[in-house]
Amino acid sequence: MCSPKIFNPACPAEEDSKPVLGPAQPLHTPTPSQTRLDSGEVTPGLSQMEYALRRHKLMALIQKEAHGWDGLDHTVILLSNPTYYMTNDIPYVFHQDTNFLYLCGFQEPDSILVLQSIPGKALPSHKSMLFVPRRDPCRELWDGPRSGTDGAIALTGVDEAYTIEEFRHLVAKLKGESNIVWYDLTKPVHTKLHSDYMQPLAEIKSQNKNHIQGIRHLVQNLRLIKSPAEIERMKIAGRVTAEAFTETMFASKSPVDEAFLYAKFEFECRARGADILAYPPVVAGGNRSNTLHYVKNNQLIKDGELVLLDGGCEFSCYVSDITRTWPVNGRFTKPQAELYQAVLDIQKSCLSLCSPGVSLENIYSLMLSLIGQKLKELGVLKSSITESHFFKAVRKYCPHHVGHYLGMDVHDTPDISRSLLLQPGMVITIEPGIYIPEDDMSAPERFRGIGVRIEDDVVITEDVPLILSADCPKEIYHIEQICGRSS
Repeated sequence: MCSPKIFNPACPAEEDSKPVLGPAQPLHTPTPSQTRLDSGEVTPGLSQMEYALRRHKLMALIQKEAHGWDGLDHTVILLSNPTYYMTNDIPYVFHQDTNFLYLCGFQEPDSILVLQSIPGKALPSHKSMLFVPRRDPCRELWDGPRSGTDGAIALTGVDEAYTIEEFRHLVAKLKGESNIVWYDLTKPVHTKLHSDYMQPLAEIKSQNKNHIQGIRHLVQNLRLIKSPAEIERMKIAGRVTAEAFTETMFASKSPVDEAFLYAKFEFECRARGADILAYPPVVAGGNRSNTLHYVKNNQLIKDGELVLLDGGCEFSCYVSDITRTWPVNGRFTKPQAELYQAVLDIQKSCLSLCSPGVSLENIYSLMLSLIGQKLKELGVLKSSITESHFFKAVRKYCPHHVGHYLGMDVHDTPDISRSLLLQPGMVITIEPGIYIPEDDMSAPERFRGIGVRIEDDVVITEDVPLILSADCPKEIYHIEQICGRSS
């Protein structure tokens, strides 16, 4: 790739032209389901009205939190992500901070979203502002067009937009004692914008107790419950990933490189319109499946071994997260089938609990009990094991939780407790597993070196749970039928 260091100093800093939408906004997505942004959409399937409603709901939450600060002005500040670089001036593909993205849909770096209460009006009345980089034709020669202030308003529907340099004028006004600033001081997502603007403001405001409040927990509370439009995006992400799994199973022939299955899975996701993979997938053959976050994906899977693939895609800002385990030669051995069916039975029992009024912690407790029972039946745990040692022994063979929240991030809304009772509109994963390393001399020899995990994505509804990944094969006969076709 060429180096962008030879700028023309005569090039103007700002170009007088009609507003454009930056390259990060998906204007033309070559998929059957979404070919372009429809009128009024900020991101595919999500309208300006939806984003405005999110901002309104956030200010309403602040109104509840700020009952003791009546009469004060409230300002919410969220920073975008910066551009990250792989080396020197070679950038990674840009990916927006999801809290920022959730509230405005703007997919460009080095920007700031501000929500400000309107003097004289009660919350949640507010105005929304974006501070964005000034349009620079020299920079755009390398990185593509940016929206600029006019384009940011036209796209997102915020009330006002300014250049990022003008943010300093707002900071000066916020130094007064009558302003409550809602901003997350810990782990700032954009270190330069934080150090240039927010850190000096924080040092002044810290002298006034409670005048800087964290905002992330309130945004996460909103993100926890998905709207119908969000669930539609997640349905597509789940379907695309399920189809990619099926094609990857079909392409499995023993022996096979983990790298080949990785590449096949990513290709099939992207060929169906996925923007990127949702996270570095696990493609683990044989005993490597017992390493939970194995992401090297560079070994040979031998004939007779299972492969565990934990992968997902991102489609229009929403992600999927599915795990399947299958034999690369198309046929489960008897021990493999026994262990696999045990995990599948456990997963089906856990899925049946996915309803309002139950928590992920409740389902986790059930999973541990069921795994323990299955391990006893398989002879991995002794039937005489005492109750005091039972759960410790089970956690040895399944050291992770039963699931997590899912949405714009894979481990979505991480500050929300898993003890919270599930509500309609929540999306979770259910992923029990049993892992028996090959050096576990206490387990029956026939199971050593086998690791199995089965994971599905689930929308909580008033009725039966909606399985977003239902199209992804997981019954033994179905998997063998697909894999058998490949050979």
